[in-house]
Amino acid sequence: MNRIIKKVAVLGSGVMGSRIACHYANIGIEVLLLDIVPKDAAADKKSRNKIVNDALDFALKSNPSPIYRKSYAKRITTGNFDDDMKDIASCDWIIEVVIERLDIKKQVFENVEKFRKPGTLITSNTSGIPIHMMTEGRSEDFQKHFCGTHFFNPPRYLRLLEIIPTPKTSPEVVDFLMHYGELYLGKTTVLCKDTPAFIANRIGVFGIMSLFHLVEKMGLTVEEVDKLTGPVLGRPKSATFRTCDVVGLDTLVHVANGVAATCPKDEAIGQFKIPGFIAKMVENKWLGSKTEQGFFKKVKGAGGKSDIHVLDLKTLEYKPSEKVKFATLEATKTIDNLRARMKMLLAGKDKAGDFYRESFYSLFSYVSNRIPEITDELFKIDSAMNAGFAWELGPFEAWDALGVAETVKAMEAAGKKPAQWVYDMLASGAASFYKVEDGAKKYYDIPSKSYKTIPGTESFILLDNIREKNTIWKNSGTTITDIGDGIINLEFHTKMNSIGGEVIEGINKAIDLAEKSYRGLVISNEGANFSAGANVGMIFMMAVEQEYDELNMAIKAFQDSMMRIRYSSIPVVVAPHNLALGGACEMSLHADRVVLHAETYMGLVEFGVGLIPGGGGSKEFAVRLADDLQEGDVELNNFRDRFLTIGQAKVSTSAAEAFDLGYLRKGKDVIVMSRNRLLAEAKANCIELADAGYTQPVKRKDIRVLGKQALGLAYLGANTMKSGNYISEHDEKISQKLAYVLAGGDLSSPTVVSEQYLLDLEREAFLSLCTEKKTLERIQSIITGGKILRN
Repeated sequence: MNRIIKKVAVLGSGVMGSRIACHYANIGIEVLLLDIVPKDAAADKKSRNKIVNDALDFALKSNPSPIYRKSYAKRITTGNFDDDMKDIASCDWIIEVVIERLDIKKQVFENVEKFRKPGTLITSNTSGIPIHMMTEGRSEDFQKHFCGTHFFNPPRYLRLLEIIPTPKTSPEVVDFLMHYGELYLGKTTVLCKDTPAFIANRIGVFGIMSLFHLVEKMGLTVEEVDKLTGPVLGRPKSATFRTCDVVGLDTLVHVANGVAATCPKDEAIGQFKIPGFIAKMVENKWLGSKTEQGFFKKVKGAGGKSDIHVLDLKTLEYKPSEKVKFATLEATKTIDNLRARMKMLLAGKDKAGDFYRESFYSLFSYVSNRIPEITDELFKIDSAMNAGFAWELGPFEAWDALGVAETVKAMEAAGKKPAQWVYDMLASGAASFYKVEDGAKKYYDIPSKSYKTIPGTESFILLDNIREKNTIWKNSGTTITDIGDGIINLEFHTKMNSIGGEVIEGINKAIDLAEKSYRGLVISNEGANFSAGANVGMIFMMAVEQEYDELNMAIKAFQDSMMRIRYSSIPVVVAPHNLALGGACEMSLHADRVVLHAETYMGLVEFGVGLIPGGGGSKEFAVRLADDLQEGDVELNNFRDRFLTIGQAKVSTSAAEAFDLGYLRKGKDVIVMSRNRLLAEAKANCIELADAGYTQPVKRKDIRVLGKQALGLAYLGANTMKSGNYISEHDEKISQKLAYVLAGGDLSSPTVVSEQYLLDLEREAFLSLCTEKKTLERIQSIITGGKILRN
């Protein structure tokens, strides 16, 4: 069946329902969002739709936003169950997201069946109610097309989508949901068994609950635990207790109680028992963000300044937060590789090492015993934790990093033996849960005692899987990899993937190689962020030492490299994700095509450190302004918009918004929803450009700039802002420098100039700002984390 989704109905507009509706709107789907009619509502439509409208309005105003563009909200139509349930007949997919009560869900489904057309998908977003129980009494067609689809909150940002079929769900429906969720919704789709809490919450809540008990046992503080369980482990900054506050302690307790009640044979059921301090917090309604206090509480200090206090777990009183230090953590500060860092963390001889050994050995034992209960394939547990809890390494991946056999011995000594299948795996000669073979990541399949390719990954190109065998050149900050079909990839792996001398060298080497022996070049990487921009530390040191000739050469080398991306004889595709700031944005501006992940936050942010874009970004905005081909007031309005985008250091909140800000080009640049498919899509686009007969472009000498006409507008605006004390004197100076470049200088009338002319103006302005004391103080503040170091 060629199933096409044009319209989706979302039943229930609470926190999850409204945000799921927004995410479908993000991908271009028409959405019908329904909820109950308020009690004693008047007869008018506004009153009867008050609950759903208020919920959607609240979602759209929330931060971070659930929607890529504000205009996308127009794709959502609201209504209520009584008046508008009939409209689900026109929908291709109906998603139930009402309160977590089986009786209410059954009532909704009974109503749905009156209007749903046969063949329509019907799914539930339940986080724990057994899926098969919801279809009791429903028609055969309903049961055939019914499935659990468990999104994680917030649906736009967390990548996990658990797919939970019943025995009566059609295999075609399961296959469709797995594929659609990954390709169109950008999710990591994980096929789950219909067991309590499914996969991610079963493992994640076990981890949190066992940690609660460990905190009591070891006498750890909130600050200590969050220091130990955050980024140092490749996990979110919110770590454990801040995450609990965000999720809501009542939600965690609900899931834990559910597992305890429905999994009597779970060998670790005691860990799901609610500790005394947690029970007291729930009794006091200290549930986290929703009640404005949990493990953390915002208090007003002296002078009305807000401060964050932390709960003392022994006294249950709030106190100022304290700095935390552990010798083990100090020893791992210089180790960037997470797998290498893991070994040092668990080898620690202090309280931190004891904590890691206790918690990880418990986790490893628990996940090994969940097979085959919650899944038959171990990779699903890792995928669920990667995508649902944002763990860089899932449990089995972490176990691999530590060494399976040696860790098993340590677990035995600690009284935390793993499941028998782990011993069987080691006895078969398999030493790890995963291995990379022929460019594919394979997992150990327990029934067959062999390694199999992870299903669904055949369409992905993952550099971690091919780098070792396909690297053709590298330096300290970059690697060039052959990704097949005549295309090579340049990745950078500096700190925050910042762009310095080694990256500039890598760019030029990659283009040299591609022009000589290949068809095209992709610039992408698998770091947490594409790039935070140019290496400001290098700029700062040169400026402080007054090495202006060297600084001029470095800026020119950056500009020349960006121009080489634009004017090479082979197509260059840039594929950013997450942060693409400053120099990374400039790189994208010069690419033949940008193929970017939907969650890309792009911007020219140099103004914030007292500079203007100096790697061709200011020039490129002048070029794109000229290409708008409009004259008069509209032209000046466009100039103002471009000027303010840079002057206010605007960063897109999504890839879609990057088009609105002028960083991307409609009809040329491409958004990809699935992060795992980004490199493959970038490669396909590069091949498309090559196949179309790519020809080296001719350098531009036809750029129309506005001169004094636009310069006067910008100077007047900056002066007005300065007079009103909205900007500083230094900000006014930066504004004037930026305007000078965008306007093409103080030319007496609109004039046609070359790109090189604009680049020279840009570099001159950039250098002059590097001599300013205020600029150096701003850069130094960023480097030192907000502290201005005085001579």
